[in-house]
Amino acid sequence: MTKAVNMLSILWLLNTGKRMTAKQLAEELEINIRTVYRYIDALCASGVPIISDAGHNGGYSMLHEFTKAPLFFDVDEQKAMVHAASFASEAGYPFSEALNGAITKLKKYTNPEQLDYVNRHEKGFDVIQPPANSELESLLQEIEESVAEGLALLMEYQKGNESTPQSRSIDPYGLIYWKGNWYVIAYCHLRLEIRSFRVNRIVSLSRSGIEFDRPKDFSARSFFLNGLLPDLDQPEQLISIHIEGHAHALDDLCQHWLFGHALTRRSENHAHFRIDEQSINTYVPYYLLPYGRAIKILEPLFLKEKMVTVTSELVKHYQNF
Repeated sequence: MTKAVNMLSILWLLNTGKRMTAKQLAEELEINIRTVYRYIDALCASGVPIISDAGHNGGYSMLHEFTKAPLFFDVDEQKAMVHAASFASEAGYPFSEALNGAITKLKKYTNPEQLDYVNRHEKGFDVIQPPANSELESLLQEIEESVAEGLALLMEYQKGNESTPQSRSIDPYGLIYWKGNWYVIAYCHLRLEIRSFRVNRIVSLSRSGIEFDRPKDFSARSFFLNGLLPDLDQPEQLISIHIEGHAHALDDLCQHWLFGHALTRRSENHAHFRIDEQSINTYVPYYLLPYGRAIKILEPLFLKEKMVTVTSELVKHYQNF
């Protein structure tokens, strides 16, 4: 039997109200007596009120009736779960009610010393993200369940550049949370290909009653990232970018999701990247704009020219007010 099963077995045996020695427990479970000692220590560390009486009639027993299964987590594991719950809640996790119930249960069945430790670490830890949209919760729950059960969905989807929603039938393969937004990765029966859809653009959602098989070994995460990042398998299509700047500015730039993956060489005041031409002509200038005079583009020339165009248009825009 596994460690968890043996620990639960010890708990159930002691929860009958009987006092049992380590030898009796070892014989009952057919395990080594030294293993019993380790399991007893682990149960006590997780908050189970086990007491040990020495002497001829001694043994292990419960301090009082214990009807709930213990949470087999040490204090650092409990702290990590509370911190992780903070991240999930701020991201708009769709099962927040169940999550909060789990954290409440964790705190309820831990011992006073562990509870004090967890509370002190919780008070000093905060997560700040864009406010979660509560209206998305039911959509996210429906999508997550459909992904797990392999159920196709019908949706009305409002694209950013269209005035009216469009009906689509999708096979949802996964949910992705990226930069403050939720995306569903799905096979679109309208376009006959796998696509990503912003969940906050879904106007309505319902099940079609049709089941589907998710492609074997498909990774929604990999699909999504591959749509964002340069194609490193075709280096001949990538263009070298050389940027000089203050070290702190380059440090920050290299942490960006695009530039961090495209970095090829870095020194204190210089950074070299390889990025596709389409990205350079579209959004790269806008990512570089906030760094102002803290950085200087040395190559390619057309990126410098693009920066001039972007900044000139920005100046004209504000001069018209």
